[in-house]
This record gives sequence, C-alpha cells and structure tokens, in this order.
Amino acid sequence: MCYRSGMKALLAEYAVSHDPSLAPEGAAMLDVLTKSFVRCGYEVVTPGPGDFGNEIGRLAPSCDVGLVIAPDHLLARFTTILEQHTHNIGCGSMTAAVCANKVHTAKILRSHGIPVPDEAATGMRVIKPVSGCGAQGVRKSDKATGAHEFGQQYIDGEHLSVSLVASRVVGDACLYFSGAPPLVLALNRQSIRIGDDGAFHYLGGETPIDHTKSGEITEVAKKTVGVLGCQGYCGVDVVVSDRVYVVDVNARITTSLVGIAACMKEEIAEILVSASKGSVPAAVHLYGRVKFDKGGKVTRL
Repeated sequence: MCYRSGMKALLAEYAVSHDPSLAPEGAAMLDVLTKSFVRCGYEVVTPGPGDFGNEIGRLAPSCDVGLVIAPDHLLARFTTILEQHTHNIGCGSMTAAVCANKVHTAKILRSHGIPVPDEAATGMRVIKPVSGCGAQGVRKSDKATGAHEFGQQYIDGEHLSVSLVASRVVGDACLYFSGAPPLVLALNRQSIRIGDDGAFHYLGGETPIDHTKSGEITEVAKKTVGVLGCQGYCGVDVVVSDRVYVVDVNARITTSLVGIAACMKEEIAEILVSASKGSVPAAVHLYGRVKFDKGGKVTRL
C-alpha cells in the first residue's frame, strides 16, 4: 500500500462543473481517482466552478502532482497550463493535441501499419467530429458530413477497448525516461447502442474480459500508444473484425477505469505517479469481473 503523507494532488476534472452532458461520467472518474489518492495519503484538491484554466493555474503551484480530465478538444489546452505549474501525471499536452484530431491520428497510425478504418466520403459510413469526445456526434449515416466532421468506413465487429498506462516519455526526460513498455491494465468490452437515427450511444462496459484475440488486441494497443508517444493512462478503442481496427485513442482517463478499479488490487494513484517517473509494474492483479455504466454504477458478475 502506498502512502504519501503531506503531498497534494490536483485532480482537474472539467465536465462536473462545465459540461452537464458529460458530468455523470466525469463525476464517476473523479470519485475513483480521489478515493485512490486519499488512500495513498494525498490531500486532493479540485478546481472550483470558475474559469477552468484559471483554477488550474491557481491551484497547481501548491500541488506535488496534477492530472487533467477533460474532453479531447480541450485536453491539450488545460494540460499545458498544468505542466507550467506542477508535475503532470497524465498524457503530455503535445500528444493530447495530436490525439484530439481524429483524422490526423488515423493518418499517423495508418502510416505505421496499424489498421484503422478507411476514410469514406460517400455511402453508408461512420461520421465523426474531427475533434470529439466519446460517442458524442458519432453516427452511422449516408448523409453529407457537416462542418468539422469526416467519414470513415463502417466496420461490423466487436467494440472493445484497452486501458493502458505508459511511462514517462516527455517532460523531465533526462530524469524519468526509462523506455519501459506500457502497462496493460485490462481489456474491456464496450456497450454501444446504435439508435434508429444512426447515432452511437456509449452506455458503459464490462471488464476485464478474455478474448480469443487478446494477444493481438493488446499488441495493437501498445504499438498505438508507442507510435503516438502517449504517457499516463490512455484508452485505445478498437473494433475486432477480420482485423483489429483502432477507431479512437483517448489520451486521458476513460470511464473504463471505474470498472477496472473495482477489480484491481493495486492503487491507480500509485501506478500513475510511478509511471510519470518512468516506472510501471510488469502487471496488475485483477479479481473478478464487473459491468459498469457511464454514471459510475458497478455491478459484479
């Protein structure tokens, strides 16, 4: 059990105070993280309801570590502020900016031989915001794309995700870079419903799961975070069909952590802090299996 008495952690979660549509997921992730950091002896501070960037700038200088949880299109901006004032235990701002652009991310992964759906300008396809968060704005349609949207080939398959923690690759590289491979926390099943109007709805998921292609799936995920330079916790969304296709990369805490933490012996707080200094365990110990919804309700299976 870790114990860091007298240390302070800034957990800057955006949605709880600033985005009602994402607030339940944000609250669930914040609750899991807060409890873990408290168990590890940290005093946890969180931004108030005022300007989010100003709040980070006000609170971060007095904290030993900090983490931003925000929608993808805002993550890099607020992470940059955090990095100027304290030790970031999440993904670096540069990689957060890259991953927020879904078109650019797909091009990078494709150029490194990682399967991604082909871009599709016409016909029945998946239409996504170029910079989106989760399933917001994602739909299956043959209609024209709107402003700041793009189309991808629809892949019929299983919707899964891999939750990983990558060690330090940027920042205080001379002190903390170790070259350690990313730690796979769990393979998760995603519960996604496609409505009559074609809109995708993320409902939660199940973790940990086993799969006949578990090895291939996790290797694709590890290669993905390595190519993009991710660090800290990240989630790689895949569709498993004839191949393992990467459909999204989240350079931040994801809702799957709510389920994983309910099964994991280790403390996520200790893993994140250790990874930010170049050290991750070889594996974690997961007990049982749970399903979880996007509001944070966890049910043991």
